[in-house]
Amino acid sequence: MISTDSVVKRHGALVAVDDVSVDIRPGVTAIIGPNGAGKSTLLAAIGRLVGTDAGDITVDGLDVLTTKSRVLAQRLAILRQDNHLAIRLSVEDLVAYGRFPHGGSGRTPDDRAHVDAAIELLDIGSVRNRFLDELSGGQRQRAFVAMALAQDTDHLLLDEPLNNLDPRHCVALMKLVRRLADERGMTVVVVLHDINVAAQYADDIIAMRNGSVVHHGPVAEVVTAQHLTALYETPARVAEIDGRPIVLWG
Repeated sequence: MISTDSVVKRHGALVAVDDVSVDIRPGVTAIIGPNGAGKSTLLAAIGRLVGTDAGDITVDGLDVLTTKSRVLAQRLAILRQDNHLAIRLSVEDLVAYGRFPHGGSGRTPDDRAHVDAAIELLDIGSVRNRFLDELSGGQRQRAFVAMALAQDTDHLLLDEPLNNLDPRHCVALMKLVRRLADERGMTVVVVLHDINVAAQYADDIIAMRNGSVVHHGPVAEVVTAQHLTALYETPARVAEIDGRPIVLWG
């Protein structure tokens, strides 16, 4: 369980996250909302990538602000929206970084098993020995996701993980996210711009606007024409295919 209680994050005079209190249960939760809604800032605060100005955040009862970094990293992995490295790494070496919170060098038999499994799950075995700067944007994105999975945590935060991915790999990644939640009981929180992807793969949706949570609940309760039209200030219609809502804009 991930819980936030009255969390506030300011950037100068701008309130990026405004008094947000949510309880995120195991499964897949998607965070949606227009640009500037505070989605990525909230995710970064949960992952302790940014500090907060007020409120509390816990992951399975551990205070995110006071828990030792290694202990927190054994429970929570996060993939940022923008990933930049100052050093030249191979795909395999990058994925091995995910094992550092567990106290190893990334080279123990257990570490190697997790690295190999993550590389296989993300279908990047053919480029495991290539350098990141030699890859396409989509291949790099999958390599960073593999690093997060190699961390082997119960909680996974993904900030717009579908960037640079073609439809085939978008579907493969979201199916993998769904499988991790179902088979391993993981709590996965993912920031998404595509509402239809969120509706297809998530259990719950957090809808944000102007730093605040305006809706939080099961997909069917949040993805309605009335809610989405108000959230995005754009006319929305909602149909249904195979029991899941499909959003038509305009």
